[in-house]
Amino acid sequence: MRAVGLLLAASLAALLALPSRAGAPVPVDVELVLAVDISYSMDFDELALQREGYITALTSKDFADALRGGAHGKIAIIYIEWAGTHEQTVVVPWTLIDGKASADAFAARLAAAPVRRTYRTSISGGLIFSAAQFGTSDFKGVRRVIDISGDGTNNQGPLIEPTRDEIVAKGIIINGLPLMLKAPTGSMLDISNLHEYYEDCVIGGPGSFVIPVRDKAQFVNAVRQKLILEVSGITPPWIAKTIPAAKPPRVSCTIGEQMWMQRWGN
Repeated sequence: MRAVGLLLAASLAALLALPSRAGAPVPVDVELVLAVDISYSMDFDELALQREGYITALTSKDFADALRGGAHGKIAIIYIEWAGTHEQTVVVPWTLIDGKASADAFAARLAAAPVRRTYRTSISGGLIFSAAQFGTSDFKGVRRVIDISGDGTNNQGPLIEPTRDEIVAKGIIINGLPLMLKAPTGSMLDISNLHEYYEDCVIGGPGSFVIPVRDKAQFVNAVRQKLILEVSGITPPWIAKTIPAAKPPRVSCTIGEQMWMQRWGN
């Protein structure tokens, strides 16, 4: 009922939020890609929690306040889901968010989309797909940011470290939300220090940061906090990433591929 109500109430705002294909690009404070893991290591309860976390964050007063604080007072946002190398989907396309009505409309479209999951974990594939979205909108952001969440290491597709470096070299910032909701199961595909893997192998760019989520009760607040920081462009010292990343990385950036090979041999 919440999703339907939001959808009906915000339908007009959604139409107004669509960018025009004519004229100069619309200036915004940030072009933000929300790239969300839907691999099979996530159960449906976690997928629903993840979706609700973004919906709640986008419709929060704190998010609206951060939006108003920007130089332009508006951002462009797109929501994608990713898993294996060839599993990336745009769930909600590029949308202008310039206030509560457009944020509610975006959240309503997200709430109405079916929750699904699929095979493998290609963080590199998700990042490559995310980076390609920046050339498909009529917006021009002061910053371009990919906000990627996931609960595992890269185990398919291009290697994560060179992929990260190539994307960051284009002026794109990558922030991370490593989901550490389950204790490693001994399946040889889990690591206990996923946050360090994200810090050293996944994120990059000036002021990039990681906010690990270790408990379901923490998820909504973590997503809200990360969105506010990304909209405002401020990185507090207590979560600031040390640049450059640890060399050599504290966790091998090919650990996901190594674990997959040890278990499956391909």
